[in-house]
Amino acid sequence: MPIPAAPTRADLLDHLVRTRIAGDVATPRENNLSHYRKLANGDRNYWLGLELGDRWTDEQDVLAVMAERCGVNDDPEYRYGQDTIDPELTVDALERMAGRLRKAAAGRQRVLFATGHPGGLLDVHRATAAALRAAGCEIVVVPDGLTTDEGYVFQFADVAVLEHGATLWHTHSGEPMRAILRGLEGEGRPLPDLVVADHGWAGCAGQLGLDSMGYADCNDPALFLAEAEGTVQVTVPLDDHVTSPRHYDPMTAYLLDAAGLTPGA
Repeated sequence: MPIPAAPTRADLLDHLVRTRIAGDVATPRENNLSHYRKLANGDRNYWLGLELGDRWTDEQDVLAVMAERCGVNDDPEYRYGQDTIDPELTVDALERMAGRLRKAAAGRQRVLFATGHPGGLLDVHRATAAALRAAGCEIVVVPDGLTTDEGYVFQFADVAVLEHGATLWHTHSGEPMRAILRGLEGEGRPLPDLVVADHGWAGCAGQLGLDSMGYADCNDPALFLAEAEGTVQVTVPLDDHVTSPRHYDPMTAYLLDAAGLTPGA
């Protein structure tokens, strides 16, 4: 299904709030704070493929970054109820992402797409890959036969995903991305010039020194910390699994239009 024409910024802001991609999102405050605390306490399941060391051991520092870059409530005493993503920050990040996509298209770069949240974001990545291919970019094909402890790594609609039990798998792990990059090196193939992903796929790529951009929810702080440190170039704040994946289509259309890209087939 083709994505719609690009909305104006004002129309996109309204759409993001109406569909709860941003604004008052479904993620409760207590879940957000729990994840910030677990990251600060060194739980690597929340590091999303990054090596954060001891730089983020205070959950209040994590909250401060999330308030600044994602738009969650900055009051540490607000512990229960609804939390928020600032739609203006979402669109600002989309525009930064568009700038890097424009550079990739101009240089006909090699770009790798991947998602740990295929139920929500697969088609966002697919449409972006198609547009970059139409602009002359090489969309990196992942090697065959890659596995991790969680399952099989393969490519579906130009997007690397994890498969487990004949199902596309939700994962926060960076290991699938690590497997791809090792596989490319093992075959003597060049690494991507750019990775566009989410979760551990984006975090691991940035940690290993690649240009990396990603999408992240308000309960996944690691990529926002990585952007603050310069390890990940852009992190777009959004609810990464709303009621219909079609709700992301206007956002994707806005991104491609801002990048000067024509939606591909």
